Amino acid sequence: MRTSLRLSGLPPGHTLEDFDWSFQPGIDRKRIETLATCAYIREREVVLFQGPPGVGKTHLAIALGVKAIASGFSVNFFRLDDLLAVMKRDADVPPRKLKGKKYMSTALLIIDEVGFQELSRPEAALLFRLVSCRYGKGSTIITTNKSVKDWPEILAGDEAMATAMLDRLLHHCHVFNIKGRSFRLRDLEQQIK
Repeated sequence: MRTSLRLSGLPPGHTLEDFDWSFQPGIDRKRIETLATCAYIREREVVLFQGPPGVGKTHLAIALGVKAIASGFSVNFFRLDDLLAVMKRDADVPPRKLKGKKYMSTALLIIDEVGFQELSRPEAALLFRLVSCRYGKGSTIITTNKSVKDWPEILAGDEAMATAMLDRLLHHCHVFNIKGRSFRLRDLEQQIK
């Protein structure tokens, strides 16, 4: 398990056991615990965590990745910028030849920080290709600070591409809209009271 965790790229120290549920009472803990059984991976479904920075999206995504590895699934974690850099190197490779790439072949792909900056048209096209190729073949967890209605602005203003991508992502998807205060700023809140 230690080797699988290292190879996954998952940042250490984020488990469901150390998530502060009392700080984010709006998150449906039972739904998260159901996801922790990894049935969504067997069904090749998507999980979408959306909300403002600091509310626990990445923590939950990583924790579900840890559970997946413990259940024997392959997992790869990427921040969107890092994933785009890897995909740009493979931009000229035909999709059928991408099967061996870890971002395509992994049982669970976690893409963190979607929406923090607008993608160029070529970057948006690469992300669309990834989503299209993985559709029905592997599970994906995405964390984003944007609502799905704002995805056209993320994807170079391309409404048609955003619609097609969301059609695939949301078809079999577990959506979590997380609201609330930032975990990272809670200590500061105490200091300035």
